[in-house]
Order: sequence, then structure tokens, then C-alpha cells
Amino acid sequence: MTVHAADLAQRIDRLIGVEGHPEYAAAMNGLQVDHRGPVHRVAAAVDASQRAIRAAADEGANFLIVHHGLFWGGAQPITGAAYSRLRLLFESDIAVYSAHLPLDSHPEFGNNVLLARQLGLVPSIPFARYEGVAIGVGGESDTPTDTLLSLADAFARRHGGSARASAIPVGHRTRRWAICTGAGASSETLREAQATNIDTLITGEGPHHTAVEAPERGVVVIFPANLDASNPLHPLVPAGTLGHRR
Repeated sequence: MTVHAADLAQRIDRLIGVEGHPEYAAAMNGLQVDHRGPVHRVAAAVDASQRAIRAAADEGANFLIVHHGLFWGGAQPITGAAYSRLRLLFESDIAVYSAHLPLDSHPEFGNNVLLARQLGLVPSIPFARYEGVAIGVGGESDTPTDTLLSLADAFARRHGGSARASAIPVGHRTRRWAICTGAGASSETLREAQATNIDTLITGEGPHHTAVEAPERGVVVIFPANLDASNPLHPLVPAGTLGHRR
């Protein structure tokens, strides 16, 4: 089957509900860079870095799906690192597709629900709304928080990282949790957690002060961090797989 970048991008747009989803302007969801095509191999990475682009090229992929696209810094001269990334894309004929908040929030394919599944948690409530749309998820459990931290650490170590947490009181149990991947620890999410009786927030990162603020609000923050700099790509999948579910 022959698939061109624009057609595949439209399929992904429909699959994860890009149209109308609130988003930061710099995210620029959708097809960010076209190519001659057609698509014959797909790669996925968190960031559209030069390292990820090079790895995709080395694997023979010509359609790169990323969570953080090429334009987070806004309009800028095509010099230095920006020039190097674009030059490598053009020379390797690689198209780039980016999906940020729509991928975080999707109820089936989203980063938050998939992380919950990996940790054995079942989402039942929304969390971390952005312009009225819940980006994160939450739910109920009755698990020692130390055990949940161990599960998060095991998950992180499978990807070359390790988990960390803010202060965990002795005997603390996670009875109401929330997940907001990425930079999900902030004063806003901690206030929301306190207001909704969330006792454990699982997220990717946050400012230093949130680790100090969390215990004062009765919240434990767990950071299952992936620090594997040698593996910038997720497994490669054949073109045409996306959007075709049986």
C-alpha cells in the first residue's frame, strides 16, 4: 500500500482528535515537514532533535512522529541547530509529524492512560484541565505508595531511567492518584490535587519548588524519569499500521 505523508498525517489527526483540541501555539500539531515520499517506514521519538532525526535516517525511516516538534522556540532564523535539523530532514527525505496535547489526553492512545496501564492503575476521573479539556487522568486505589514508587522505578528502568519521589510519609498509602505526563508538576496541578483529594501525583518533571510544596499540600509526587540518552526512538513500525485497527 502506498501512503503519502499528508494522507498519513490526516489519518493520525482523525485518530487522536487533533482538530479543535486546545494547544500551545508553538506545538504546531500535524505535519510539520513534508517529503517526496511515499512513506515506507515510520519512527517515533519524544523530541524532534537532530539525534532522533539521525537515528530515523539510520534505520531507513522517512516519516518521524514526535511529541515535541520543531518549533517550540517560535519563529527563529534558520541557522545553527535549526538549520542542521532541517538540512538533515531534507537530505534524508524525512517527514515530521507532531502531536502534543492531543496525544497526552487521548483516552485510548494517550500518554497518561498508557502510563496508568503500565502501573496497574485504572483511570476513572479527569485531571489537569487545559482550556476546559482534561489532559491527565486520575483514579482510586489502595496501594502502599512505596510499592507504587517501585512499580514506577521498574517501568523507568526498562527504558534506561529511574524513578524519584518527593517526601513519602511512613506508611503512606495511595488511595486517590493522578497522572499528568511531561512537565505535569506545577503549583496549579498541586492545588488541583489538594482540592480533589489526590494524594499521589505521577508526572514527568516539575520545578524544584514543587517538591517542597507537595508535602505541604499532602501530596506525594512520583517522577518516573526516562534518562536513556542512547535510545531516542521508540520501536519502528511499518507504514500504514497507524489508523488501521482490527
